[in-house]
Formats: sequence, C-alpha cells, structure tokens
Amino acid sequence: MTLARAVQFLSAAALGAAISLSPGAASAEDKVLAKVNGQEITEADIALAEGDIGGELTNLPAATKRRVLVEYIVETKLFAAAAEADKLAEGPEFEKRLAYFRQRALRDQFFEKSVKGSISDAVARGIYDDKVKMIPKEEEVQARHILVASEDKAKELAESIGKGADFAQLAKENSTDPGSKDTGGMLGYFSKGQMVPEFEKAAFELKAGELSKPVKSQFGWHVIRIEDRREKKPPTFEEIKDRLVGSMAQNKAQEIATNLRGKATIEYVDPEIRKQAEEDAAKAAVQKLQMDEQMKKMQQEQGKQ
Repeated sequence: MTLARAVQFLSAAALGAAISLSPGAASAEDKVLAKVNGQEITEADIALAEGDIGGELTNLPAATKRRVLVEYIVETKLFAAAAEADKLAEGPEFEKRLAYFRQRALRDQFFEKSVKGSISDAVARGIYDDKVKMIPKEEEVQARHILVASEDKAKELAESIGKGADFAQLAKENSTDPGSKDTGGMLGYFSKGQMVPEFEKAAFELKAGELSKPVKSQFGWHVIRIEDRREKKPPTFEEIKDRLVGSMAQNKAQEIATNLRGKATIEYVDPEIRKQAEEDAAKAAVQKLQMDEQMKKMQQEQGKQ
C-alpha cells in the first residue's frame, strides 16, 4: 500500500467516524508531532490511532506507518471540526453513536488494564519456560550446496573441491540456484522436514566439514558441504513475548467473558438469532461433557499407576 493510497483509505475511515480523538494538552513527556488549527497531535494520539486502525497497516514500513497514522489523525480532526460546524454533534443519532463508542472505549480500557495488564512479564516468562521444557531436542545443520543440471558436472565440481578448490567460488560460478548462488551456496541452518527428502537425507548423514557425493533431487544434482551441526535453539522469550502475551490475554478475556455472561441476563429477541444461540449453547454443553469425561478417565488412569 503506497502512502497516498493509505491516506486515501484512512480519509474514508475518518469520514465515517462519529467522534474525534481528544486533543488534550501534551505533557512534558508527550512529544508533539503535528498541529491542526492549533490542536496538538501527540505520541499518545498515535498510540490510540494505532489501536484503532493499526491492523490495516501491518505491511507498511515503520516510518510510513507512523506518517499514515499522523495523517489519519489530521483528517479525523478536520472532519470532526467540519461536523461540529454543521451542528452534527447533537441529536438522537449522534447520542446513539456516542454511547456506542463510549462502550467500545470502556471495553478497550478494561481489556488493557484488567486483562492484558494482569499478565506480568514474570507470568509470561513462566509459561515460556514451561513450554520450552516440553520442546523435544532437535538437531539442525548449516550447509552450502551447488546445484547443476547433470551428474557429470556435479562429480567434476566435487572432485575440484576435494583437491582444494574454493566451494563458495565454484557455487557463484556454477550453481543454478538463484537463492543461494550469490552467497556461495550458503543455505544457512535447517532442521529435518525443511528440505526435499533426498537432499535432507544426504545432509544429515554428513559430519561438519564433510562433502557429499552428487545427490539427485527434483531440482537437479547437488554437491553439499556441511559447515556446522548443532542443537536447534528454541525462540527466545523476547522473540515470542508479544505473541505469547496476546494469546494469554485472549484466553483471559474469554474466561472473563464466560464468567460475566454467566452472571448476566441475556435475551435474544430475534427468532433466528435465538435459534443459533441455542444451537451453539447445546454444542458447547456437549463439548464440556466430553471434556469432563476425558479428564475423569485420565485421572482414573493416573490413579491406577
């Protein structure tokens, strides 16, 4: 998405907005990024806007995304001011919209403070450590290869390498693999299941520093050299922290929602919606019964051991 296209998209979104972001006074720590008719746009506004429409901008570079968010706020403020001038900020229709967006804001605030805010780094790291312990140990290799069209050419290259020729240079000069040719045939680290079977089998049979005989695959003939072997490392906590916290937050939110629904009186007036809700409730009851039975069996089996 280009900047112009993104701004055009967000302009349409801003046109449909019923309320604007609150201008507020920027604190000493809240950097002012722009002004619209004297109204400041701050880092806090950017954070709110990203929570609102950030999902539409995930493929944009960080700097472009930031610029688009500023333009979104600029046009939101302009449209809101125009709506004020046309006296659209009054009447039952506006009050309905305002009430809806107030509930949305309260929901989001509750999620941030009471759901996501309840998940500390210590709790998330504890879950991470437990998961890492359950990951089976897996070996991976770092390899280079040269891909050619014929077995004779592969044998010729293997023989030259065996006599001391530079593998990387021969790969640059002879390999037909565009993805690794320019890096001297380097494929990096990989584990089992990532390469075609013939290539994988040959690679994992070699020790570090060893050269394979010509190996045939659907792509042609390979000469493979193993640069290193090691135990595959799990992703670090920092690498998956956001995804882990997000998953934990969703589970926590579902738990809270279930509890709140259990205490609430919810009436579906529309016949079709009521029918769907009843069917979903019946399915959920069956699934819970099955889950309870499975847990009971597991406990009985553990008791026998």
